[in-house]
Amino acid sequence: MIEMQFAKGHGTENDFVIVSDRDGTAEPTTAQVQWLCDRHAGIGADGLLRAVRARHIPEWTGDRDIWFMDYRNADGSIAEMCGNGLRVFVRYLLDRDRLDDTDRDADGNYRIGTRAGERTATALPDGRIRVSMGPVAIGARPAVIETGGQHYTAVPVDVGNPHAVVFADRIDDLDLTTAPGHSTEDFPHGVNVEFATIDADRIRMRVFERGVGETRSCGTGTVAVAAAAAIGTDTTGWTVDVPGGTVEVTLPSEDDPRAYLTGPAEIVAFGVALVPETS
Repeated sequence: MIEMQFAKGHGTENDFVIVSDRDGTAEPTTAQVQWLCDRHAGIGADGLLRAVRARHIPEWTGDRDIWFMDYRNADGSIAEMCGNGLRVFVRYLLDRDRLDDTDRDADGNYRIGTRAGERTATALPDGRIRVSMGPVAIGARPAVIETGGQHYTAVPVDVGNPHAVVFADRIDDLDLTTAPGHSTEDFPHGVNVEFATIDADRIRMRVFERGVGETRSCGTGTVAVAAAAAIGTDTTGWTVDVPGGTVEVTLPSEDDPRAYLTGPAEIVAFGVALVPETS
């Protein structure tokens, strides 16, 4: 067994195991990620966040001195981006006094590396964290999603990772215990699927996350549904309700090409896990 220090946190009940590996010497294996995220045999989480300096990520081409959020889904697969995870990641670094003025940009925001590019974060006075989500791209043509024997037209949205947004009259009765079907031509690397309803500038959403299953929330998913809902409108500010809580999304504008996600982030535990030595 390997003793591994960890923290547990969540953002609107999208929960994560966080491990610190500043010097890049303890990258967990796929099997170890799966064990840590197992809700019966391990700690339990939707994914794992490894806090590592960016210089230790071979494919990273940005500032090598900033913190990098190395995010893994519960099945051990690597994901490009996670909005709730980014807020929890920043909360963890702040609570452990691992962010200082050298980590800030000219506007005072904290800079964090992700596989979708550099992102920024701001701790708000009310305890919430606001993170930049980068640009948002709507797909050129609709996609088709299948679940429960029904086929739905979906809006493809890229938020640094792939999403398919379905607007439906009812979402409570949907069975999301298995992954919705999709075309591998449209989404060759898999896709996060959101089912949503709209009421003015407020959205209610459920999500099946690629590599995880249905989760209580998905940060990039909330941005994706807001972007899809805004098609044909001039609304940039949206409130999104997920099973685990509520977040606010600000979409890109002429003045700023980035989307922003604002919501809670909490660290709920610290401990030591006895992780099996699996390869």
